[in-house]
Amino acid sequence: MFKQMFDEESFTYTYMLADENTREAVIIDPVASHIEDYITYVAENNLHLNYALETHVHADHITASGMLRERLNIKTGVGKHCGASAADLQLNEGDVIEFGQQKIRVIATPGHTKGSLSYVWRDRVFTGDALLINGCGRTDFQGGNAGELFDSITQKIFSLNNDTLIYPGHDYQGRRVSCVAQEKAINARLAGKSREEFIEIMLNLNLPKPKLIDIAVPANRRCGLPEPVQG
Repeated sequence: MFKQMFDEESFTYTYMLADENTREAVIIDPVASHIEDYITYVAENNLHLNYALETHVHADHITASGMLRERLNIKTGVGKHCGASAADLQLNEGDVIEFGQQKIRVIATPGHTKGSLSYVWRDRVFTGDALLINGCGRTDFQGGNAGELFDSITQKIFSLNNDTLIYPGHDYQGRRVSCVAQEKAINARLAGKSREEFIEIMLNLNLPKPKLIDIAVPANRRCGLPEPVQG
């Protein structure tokens, strides 16, 4: 079972994966404002949610992973280098997440942020902001590095089978899915570009600071939960 969901405010894609036989499920990049939608979907489809996984610590929305942990007794997972010590699982390259008879393979894809991960499941990869459709995530905050991102995409994601489906963390034009072969061929920032050319492109994007970054990043390092009251 597979469900792609969309948050219109932050243009974020969230993904629900489930084993049809055991009904065990995983959610990737949940958004706090949609928590009731997720819980309703789980209940209506008789699913048992096991994990909420993050591709990185987001700067444009607050995650629902901590609230899902409180409500459904799940485990949260994020990249070890994200600085999100509140997460149950500090994930590394090569880790495997099992739910029912399904397996998700973790690949480290730093560059957008230091701790960015991608998740390979069956015939698809969930790339977060590392690789978008005809684009990629910015590299100018949270330990981002353009050279590392180029290496992550070309050496990790592009090493997957050409038919592997790419499900990104965002899209701003209504596109829902791509594949490795397509991004190799036509991605405007990567196709036919050298590492040096890619770095030059990324250094000159001159993008505005994300509106929610000062709120979202600290909150997401706590899995989206409020800061504990002192005393």
